[in-house]
Amino acid sequence: GWPIGVNCMGLGMLPVKPGSCAKPVAGYDVRVLDEDGKEVAAGVTGNIVIRLPLPPGCLPTLWQNDDGYVRSYLSRYPGYYLTADAGYKDDDGYLWVMGRTDDIINVAGHRLSTGAMEEVLASHADVAECAVVGVADAIKGEVPLGLIVLKAGVARPGAAIAEELVGMVRERIGPVAAFRLAIVVQRLPKTRSGKILRGTIKKIADGVEYRVPPTIDDPASLEEIAAALATAGYPRR
Repeated sequence: GWPIGVNCMGLGMLPVKPGSCAKPVAGYDVRVLDEDGKEVAAGVTGNIVIRLPLPPGCLPTLWQNDDGYVRSYLSRYPGYYLTADAGYKDDDGYLWVMGRTDDIINVAGHRLSTGAMEEVLASHADVAECAVVGVADAIKGEVPLGLIVLKAGVARPGAAIAEELVGMVRERIGPVAAFRLAIVVQRLPKTRSGKILRGTIKKIADGVEYRVPPTIDDPASLEEIAAALATAGYPRR
């Protein structure tokens, strides 16, 4: 993804917008589409795609797997290459990549980035790390749920910090995010390489059967998460 969106110094440095990769590079016709394949307005999160043909130098297929290449990247939106990234363009044409498409949740018909919410939570002075997942909701379809690990030495009540976090998300992203719950945990379940197991957390919260990933750093961390979620009434029965 680096050569698709970048600030090309040799072509004239663009003003930097922290968090954006700048504008698409010449040769890449980057669009943002909704689930029906319609282009969305500026500032609206959707699926980042590249209109075909791709510029020279892009991979034309997968090794000995032409069908897999078409199925994975070209079939979802005919005429476009699917990056599997989610994000938006702003009014100035800058591209903002908010996460992978599997990090996008549907809250009452609104597609929202859990990555954007995590960015808000992580900006709190007392938060060391965090994760936001979409959990099943009977009314809205999905709602975001936050798990936070506090920095060492923080003695403030977790409930007070959680209330502040809810207010921060509401202020920066908006009430549409429906972010109403942040749970303080001792640690987040991760793989040995440090990747947070968001998919497994979601399954635990939804009461869906799951397998312990073979790459997990410590299986006991999943039991700790299940216990923390239970205090908040998850999984819903």
